[in-house]
Amino acid sequence: MSLHPHPIPPVPDETARVARAAFPKGNPYICMRDTLGPIFADGDFTDLFPTRGQPAAAPWRLALVTLFQFAEDLSDRQAADWVRALAQPAWVERYHRRSDEYRLPQGQAARHALADQIGADGVALLRAVAAPEAPLALRETPAVETLRRIGVQHYLRADGAVRFRTTEAGIPPASRFVSAPHDADAHLAKKGATCWIGDKVALTETCEDDTPQLITHVETVAGPVADGAMTPRIHQSLKEQDLLPAVHLVDTGFLDAELLVDSRAEYGVELLGPTRSIPRWHECAVAGFGVADFVIDWGEQRAVCPAGHASVAWVPRTDSRGAPSLSSRCSKADCGPCPCRADCTHASDSDPRRSLSIRPREQHEALQERRRLEATPEYARADARRAGVEATLSQGVRRCGLRRSRYLGQERTHLGHVLTGAALNFVRVAAWFAGTPRARTRRSAFVQLMAPTALPTAA
Repeated sequence: MSLHPHPIPPVPDETARVARAAFPKGNPYICMRDTLGPIFADGDFTDLFPTRGQPAAAPWRLALVTLFQFAEDLSDRQAADWVRALAQPAWVERYHRRSDEYRLPQGQAARHALADQIGADGVALLRAVAAPEAPLALRETPAVETLRRIGVQHYLRADGAVRFRTTEAGIPPASRFVSAPHDADAHLAKKGATCWIGDKVALTETCEDDTPQLITHVETVAGPVADGAMTPRIHQSLKEQDLLPAVHLVDTGFLDAELLVDSRAEYGVELLGPTRSIPRWHECAVAGFGVADFVIDWGEQRAVCPAGHASVAWVPRTDSRGAPSLSSRCSKADCGPCPCRADCTHASDSDPRRSLSIRPREQHEALQERRRLEATPEYARADARRAGVEATLSQGVRRCGLRRSRYLGQERTHLGHVLTGAALNFVRVAAWFAGTPRARTRRSAFVQLMAPTALPTAA
């Protein structure tokens, strides 16, 4: 290796300004540079290198890296010495094993007592870290903040002592709950009967017949985030890349009445996918009267039931999700003696009125129109293209381990998801150039046997 001497460049003004704004009280590295300056010049080391060979790294760069690493190691040793002096002998007995090697004591009372003791030890440690004589580096350690958050969500003060929470009262929601101490971005999520701790990913791909199906966007969010919250984020990202589709095929979770309207208005995108099933008994019963059976008179602000009775109340309100809604209610005089009452409401005789919860006009009409469209053959043909999305997820899981992140933190996990999407695109383009046909939906031998074309015809 040879050394070609170069003068040490000055610190750019903007870099110095940002560093001092980020560390107004300074830090060891800034202090070293301000105090010592460029103490290692290339010219001082030229004689130590041969005159031929590849250029070596500048000595001043190597010296800074070594000094910084030494400062970090020294800080870690100081923190370790402090913890060693603070720790009580009982802590060694309680915490010398890995958490998965512990066996909980027998009986609920004994387990709660152990949990209370662990909480008291944690509080004692946090108080010691906050004391003036504690090393400053400890307070800036992310693990200390994680310990504080876990203590708040699992413990409370009662009768002057730290007690383990035995109910869910006061526990933060899943989006802020620390579910994994080694990764503060990983939260508990649930979808149907499946539960996991981590993130979730949404993949957007093309679905043309004459081109390879390519992934155009990858969205990574925390597990508790609803699918519908990702829809506008995906559209905004696609818009920035000039990749917005005219029709976006989505699963049920990515579509609702509000998104149907907003996607058209803000992005010019038509969402196509099955709407949520209606759990109310009116819509499920053969003879029940659902919201779709009422005629909504928006001008007069009333709803007219199938029996011809108009509602007498029309009140704007906010639903449980914070979205605008309308509450419409019929009168006792109409609902009480109505012969269709059994098909309309299960309300008691003391208050037999039928109540409706109606979305704002644009959303209501868009949802009703979409549900009518879902019953047509045209919708069935268009919706059939959505079948490929499960194949994409399966390919990502089986080929690239999409469901297991190799990284900690949502940003790094997202990078892994993006690399997975790029890898799948590479494989698909290669298969397209090689002329490999796309796999078709597999059908069991019994289903193929019972298909109409497979059955023998009568002579």
